[in-house]
Amino acid sequence: MNSVSLSREIAAPPEAVRERMDDLGPFMRAAAFDEVVVEGDRIELENGVGIATVELSLELIDEPGAALAYRQREGVFEEMVTRYTLEATDAGTQVTAETEFAIDVALVGKLLDATVIERQRRRELEQQFDWLEREFGGQTE
Repeated sequence: MNSVSLSREIAAPPEAVRERMDDLGPFMRAAAFDEVVVEGDRIELENGVGIATVELSLELIDEPGAALAYRQREGVFEEMVTRYTLEATDAGTQVTAETEFAIDVALVGKLLDATVIERQRRRELEQQFDWLEREFGGQTE
């Protein structure tokens, strides 16, 4: 399994951060996916990565300690799970996102490798954190 993990402190209490994250449409769109459709506990994503287009069907899952978690139902990975955790700090909330994935080589082939996917995922998570900061009046780099 490969993994990408990113953390950032957001200047807002955990309850407020979780409320923003629970608004799944805007939160997922903040990652700059090409297409996002949220219906109940399902999320459909489409994104261009390099010369490939990645389509994922995700489902929300309950994970102990996670404010938000989802896994791939259908897509290019053998398996993929993302978890977001929130921890109160003196200045607000430490948000940590971790994506674990295994590549289905038969589907992905040489177009995408783990390094490309990790770099893309890190960019997506950074953009979501930037969005959270903007939601609470913080500055992004």
